[in-house]
Amino acid sequence: MRAAAYEELGPADVIKVKELPDPDPGPGEVRVRVHVSGVNPTDWKTRSAGPGKQMQFDYVVPNQDGAGVIDAVGEGVDTGRVGERVWLFLAQRGRKHGTAAQWTCVPSRQAVRLPDSASFELGASLGVPALTASYALGCDGPVESSTVLVSGGAGAVAHYAIELARRAGARVITTVSSAEKAKLAEAAGAHVVVNYTEGDVAAAIRAAAPDGVERVIEVAPSNLSIDSRVLAPHGVIVLYASTDEDPSLPVRAFMNLDARLHTILLYMVRQGELDVAVSEVSAALAEGALSPLPFHRFSLDQTGQAHRAVEDGAVGKVIVEID
Repeated sequence: MRAAAYEELGPADVIKVKELPDPDPGPGEVRVRVHVSGVNPTDWKTRSAGPGKQMQFDYVVPNQDGAGVIDAVGEGVDTGRVGERVWLFLAQRGRKHGTAAQWTCVPSRQAVRLPDSASFELGASLGVPALTASYALGCDGPVESSTVLVSGGAGAVAHYAIELARRAGARVITTVSSAEKAKLAEAAGAHVVVNYTEGDVAAAIRAAAPDGVERVIEVAPSNLSIDSRVLAPHGVIVLYASTDEDPSLPVRAFMNLDARLHTILLYMVRQGELDVAVSEVSAALAEGALSPLPFHRFSLDQTGQAHRAVEDGAVGKVIVEID
């Protein structure tokens, strides 16, 4: 099979397309003919070099997310799954073969039925962002009838957080940095969109939620001081991303609110809780409640360029269309 792979950590140009043996599914696994591979920040961060980082395998086929069709199953898997359209998540976790290839093998539970109404492009856009959004919204209790603040409303996780929060019955406020991004957040269903580059962002959020917001889905640790100004008493901030530098924590402000800061990482979510997130995303997908962001399309030969686009902050969803 043709696959994009890298044999050393480094910049995006370490990714090369090569011929690799077709994989065979092991016990409990399915083999998927990949049609579309999704690229997330976690993929380029895994590939990039840094202090203390090293290759876990002799080579790595990158990308955690994708979509395609099951064409073979391993021992213990229902043969009726052959021919099933699926979306994939965490395909490269703990293994060398991700989705930037013509075929990949994953545990059966990580290949989730993709409704006929959903495109492969949308299926490949789920995985890391949609599951992170689902878990972030539900890990501290239901958000029905709550006001939820989603920061960075045009990002992939934020996009699905807006849609899933709306589906759960929440009122959604989001922040963006441009008119272009505001349109994306509005299309996702945000009730209030605040441009954080214009004026006092905390004051604008407070104007939309005078009693404060009960839940914050936060992408940037640097926003914690703003969050402390808009959070309702007993509110929760769920932080799902980090930077190289840890910001100062407004401890006294959080204590005065009896607030909770919950940091999450999808790779560390317990299996049972991950199963719940998968079920929630699948149900929303079946209902037509999830939509794609604008696509940036690359070929398999351009996988390195696709990684670079994500690293450079492309607005929308970067996908690799497999031959």
